[in-house]
Amino acid sequence: MNFATTVPWFRITSLSAIAALSLLSPVNAQPFPNSSNQVQPINPDNPNNLRPSAQSSSLLSIDGGKRLMAEASSAVSAQNYPEAAKKLQEARQVFNQLSNFYQELNSSFSGIDNRVADDQRRKALETAQMRDEATYQLALVHRAQNKPELAVPLLVQIIKSQNPTRDLGKKAYQQLLELGFVDAPNSKVGDSTPSPYGTPSTTRSGNTSSPRKKK
Repeated sequence: MNFATTVPWFRITSLSAIAALSLLSPVNAQPFPNSSNQVQPINPDNPNNLRPSAQSSSLLSIDGGKRLMAEASSAVSAQNYPEAAKKLQEARQVFNQLSNFYQELNSSFSGIDNRVADDQRRKALETAQMRDEATYQLALVHRAQNKPELAVPLLVQIIKSQNPTRDLGKKAYQQLLELGFVDAPNSKVGDSTPSPYGTPSTTRSGNTSSPRKKK
């Protein structure tokens, strides 16, 4: 089965990779290598850039990402799936960029100030988890839109980031199973409760809201 991977790509650092940073000796920790995929410095003169700020009104902040998730939840409740997909895509981009920034700060401070380095690693893990949760919700929205070619790459990304033994990784694999992209249930990770087809949910502060299907 061939699916067109038309989902916009951006650098994603897995949770396991971020967690592995804690095992590095401070004297051996090195800055991340330069590459074309590395997050570039923000140009403050470009109005299209997301600008980091401690203010809750800033888009490039944890609160800004959560606000996008809340807006996506409202769109799902109104069965406005295109708008929900747009907000979720923006949220995962915000959380991914934040995670990359925090990880780079962790690398910079390793061996210099381990207290700061550990705090940045914690934030990198936290925002990476939020990114994966936004990605999962986006995949469910694409399922509701009958666009498996968009959902499948997202679900694979989640499994790679989370690994198949974590709860979100299990749910992502279950979705791939329901889509028919994989055939064998993963017996080593146990069963996951499948999400009803066509009823994506957006989780916010532990609450889940699911839209009703149109008759």
